[in-house]
Amino acid sequence: MSLLILVVDDDPTIRYEASSSLEKFGYSVITAGDSQEALNIIEEYHPNLIVTDITMSELDDYQLIRWVRQHPKFRILPVVFLTARVDVEKRIRGYQLGGDACLPKPFELNELYAIVRNLLERLQLMLWEWRLGMQQQSMERQTSSVDTTYQVYLNNQEYIPPVDSIEQIFLTRRERMVLKFLTEGKSNSQIATSLYLSRRTVEKYVSNLLGKTGTNNRVELVHFARKNNLINH
Repeated sequence: MSLLILVVDDDPTIRYEASSSLEKFGYSVITAGDSQEALNIIEEYHPNLIVTDITMSELDDYQLIRWVRQHPKFRILPVVFLTARVDVEKRIRGYQLGGDACLPKPFELNELYAIVRNLLERLQLMLWEWRLGMQQQSMERQTSSVDTTYQVYLNNQEYIPPVDSIEQIFLTRRERMVLKFLTEGKSNSQIATSLYLSRRTVEKYVSNLLGKTGTNNRVELVHFARKNNLINH
């Protein structure tokens, strides 16, 4: 299932251009013509990201962003806000209320896509790190002793312990995520969707993993990872 993006603008031309462009990049898009409609959509559909104008008249300019940031269920929901290129004060206010990125109008559609992809990728990393933290806390509660060989470093790298004669291998957090999906049998396209990356980027991570493990293909890589305990369960 593709990620859902909400586009909010009282200008139907901007709604059409933004939604059409994002759909071409593989996202699902739902649109709203005013802030009140947007609030109802957010509550019902729980979009993965919001692109919104902040100069609509139905509510005050920033009420939508303010509501999202104050709502517990949507507090970390990425918000891209649109405003006129000359409205510097409005852009500053949008950031102060918790907007993640500003795109002055008129904007390039490729720039919109780049911002959306970056924010979704960052959100995925945040959620992944949170899950890892919860798993680690659960493991610590289940045992009174922790094998210090298995330490997860917070500098975006993980220490993978040597098994038998295997040398120490350092995997980045993203490489570890890609490796986990590979062992689950997911294709590069499926991994790209799960991690909000392009297929080409996933291919680069797979290539890095092959080089670090000295394997020649995905089958050998998965076998090597399982045999040498490179996968966190």
